[in-house]
Amino acid sequence: MKKTIILLSSLCACMVMNAQEKPDSTDIFHNHLQLNALVVTGLIGDAHLNEVPAPISVIRPVDLQGRASTNIISAIAREPGVSQITTGGAISKPVIRGLGYNRVVVVNDGIRQEGQQWGDEHGIEIDGASVHSVEILKGPASLMYGSDAMAGVLIFHPNPVTAPGTVQGNVSTEYQSNNGLVDYSLNASGNHNGLIWDARFSDKYAHAYRNGANGWVLNSGFRERAASGMLGFNRNWGYSRLRLSYYHLTPGIIEGEEEGSIGYVPDLPFQQVYHYKAVLDNTFRLGEGRLKAIFGWQQNRRQEFEESADEYGLFFLLNTLNYDVRYQREAADGWKYATGVNGMFQNSQNKGDEYLIPDYRLFDAGLFATASKQLGPWVLSGGIRSDIRLLHSMELEDRFTDFSRTFPGISGSIGAVRTIGEDVHLRINLSRGFRAPNLSELASNGVHEGTLRYEIGNQDLSPEYSLQGDLGLDFSSRFISGQFALFANRIDHYIFLTKKAEGNPPVFTYTSGNARLFGGEARLDFHPIHSLHLGGSFSYVNGKQIGGPWLPMIPAPRLLSEVKYEFSHGGKLLNNAFVAIELDWNARQNHFYVVDDTETATPAYTLLNMSAGTDIVIKGKKRASLYLMADNILDTVWQSHLSRLKEVGIYNMGRNFTVKLVVFLPSN
Repeated sequence: MKKTIILLSSLCACMVMNAQEKPDSTDIFHNHLQLNALVVTGLIGDAHLNEVPAPISVIRPVDLQGRASTNIISAIAREPGVSQITTGGAISKPVIRGLGYNRVVVVNDGIRQEGQQWGDEHGIEIDGASVHSVEILKGPASLMYGSDAMAGVLIFHPNPVTAPGTVQGNVSTEYQSNNGLVDYSLNASGNHNGLIWDARFSDKYAHAYRNGANGWVLNSGFRERAASGMLGFNRNWGYSRLRLSYYHLTPGIIEGEEEGSIGYVPDLPFQQVYHYKAVLDNTFRLGEGRLKAIFGWQQNRRQEFEESADEYGLFFLLNTLNYDVRYQREAADGWKYATGVNGMFQNSQNKGDEYLIPDYRLFDAGLFATASKQLGPWVLSGGIRSDIRLLHSMELEDRFTDFSRTFPGISGSIGAVRTIGEDVHLRINLSRGFRAPNLSELASNGVHEGTLRYEIGNQDLSPEYSLQGDLGLDFSSRFISGQFALFANRIDHYIFLTKKAEGNPPVFTYTSGNARLFGGEARLDFHPIHSLHLGGSFSYVNGKQIGGPWLPMIPAPRLLSEVKYEFSHGGKLLNNAFVAIELDWNARQNHFYVVDDTETATPAYTLLNMSAGTDIVIKGKKRASLYLMADNILDTVWQSHLSRLKEVGIYNMGRNFTVKLVVFLPSN
C-alpha cells in the first residue's frame, strides 16, 4: 500500500462527500487520492479528514457489503470503539465508547433519527441496504448536533448521485444458514441533465436462530421491509433533493420460554414498528460560501402485541419535525467559518391501553458557530453552541401529571492537528457535551415489558454534562500503518436506574450521580508485500460512577486480528479477490453493574471467522460482487456482555454461513 493509506480505520472509507457529484468513495480509496481530498462532517462542519482533531472513522461500501449481519448496527459494530446492545438478531442499539441509548445520535438522510430510542428493545429503523457509507464521530458532538450527542454520532450516507447522462441499477441478495435469513434489495438511479432520481425496495426475513446451549432460541425470528426514493436536481447555484422512505419491522419478543415459534412468523408477544420519513435537502451557493438547509418530517409508530395478534397493548405514536440551516465559508486568509441553527419539534402520543410514558411535546433549538485555520504544521479548530430544550408532559388518567421543564445547555469543542512530516498526524481535542433527560427518565410510570421491571421517572433530574479529552496519533509508511487514540471522559449528573422496592416486577426509579470513563482504541496494518495484510484492532473502555459501582452496559475489552490475502487485481474474470481469516477475542468482563443483581460477570470467548470475495468482470466491466462468509466456525457457545438476553440464559448465535451476491445491471 502507498503512503496515502493513513488512519487505517478512517481511510477504510467511502469518505463522506459534500457535493454528491464527486466520485464514488470506493474509487477514491483504490486510486489512492491524497488525504486532503477526503471530506468528512467532523465537529466543525465539513472539513478535510486530516484537519479534524476529534476521532472519526468511516466505513466504505465494500466493507459493508463484505460483512454478515442481521441489521445495520450489527454491520458496523466491528469498528474499534463501537459496540451494540442486542435483543436477538432483529434489534441492535449502538454504543460508542461505553455509552448508548439517548447518548448516541444517529443521522440518516441528513437528519437525526428519532424513534423512541430510550427503550431497551427499541432498535434503529434504517434499511441497511440503503446505506452507502458510514461516518462515526467518537466523543461529545453536541457542538453540531445538540442534546444527546454525548457519546458520539453515527452518520449513515445514501448512495452518491449517478453520473450525468447515466441510468444504473443493482440487485443484491443474501442467505444465512443459521437463522435462514433471506434478503434482497432492488435499486435503480439516474441523472438526466441534472434531474436526478434514486429508488430502492428491500425485503428481509429470518426464522429463529440457534446455538449449542439453547438449541433454537424461540420467537427470535423477524421480518423487515423498506422502500425509499429520491428526486432532485443539480444546478450551478447548488442542488435540491427530496427523499422519502418507509420502514417496517416485525420482531418476535424473546422471553426465554420453552414454547414458541421457530418459523418466519413470530408468535405472541411481538412488535410492529413503522417509520415514515420525508427530507428536503438543499444547498445554495451564496457569496463566497454555501447555505445548507435541511428540513425533515418523520413518524415512528411502535406497537406491542401481547395477548392478541389483532389488539395492541402499547402504542407509541411519535411525530418529529427537524430543521438544520447553516452557512459555511472559506475566507481568502485561510480561515474557515460555519454558523447555523438546528433542532426539532416533537409530539408523542399513547394510542394503546397500556402506558409507560405520558404524552408530551418537545421543542429545541441550538445556535452554533465554528472556525478553523492552518498555522504552519498546525490546524486549529473549535466552536461553541447554545441550546435550549422546552418539554411539556401532559396529564394522562391518574398515572401521569402535567408538568413542564426547560433545559438550557452550553457545549463546545477546541482542538488541533499537527502534521509531522508527510505520514504522521498528532491530534488533540477537548470537548464538552450536553444531554437533557428524556421522557422515560423524567416521567415513566409503568411496567417496561422489555426489561421486566416497573419504572418510575424523576422530574427533578438535571441535564448531563460531559468533559472529554482526546489524544490521537496516526502514521503510515510503505509497509505499516496505524492509528492510536486515548480518551478520558467525566460526566456530571449521569442518569441511571436504581431499585426502589422488591416485587413482581421489582420497582426501579431514576437517579443521578457523577461518572468517569477512560480507554482507547488501536489499529495496526502490516503488509510486508502488497497483497498480504496482517492487521488487528483493540478496544478498551473503563466506566465507573465516581465513588460508586461500575457503570452498566460497558463492553469488554476486544481484540480483532486478521490475516488477509488479496489476489487477481486487474483480472479479466475475477478482480479484487481475497481470502481472510479472523480471530475475534473478547476478554472476561469483571467490571459490571452489580447493584441489585442488575448484571453479572461475562466469561471470555474467542470466535473464529473466515471470508472470501471477488468482483466478477465481464467484457472489462464489473458486473457482480460475490462474498462467502463463515462466522463462529467452531460453533462456540458465547454470550456478549451487552446482550439483553444474557440474564435470562439466552446465548448468541452459533455457527453461521453466509452467501451474498450483488449484481450490477448494465448502465447506458
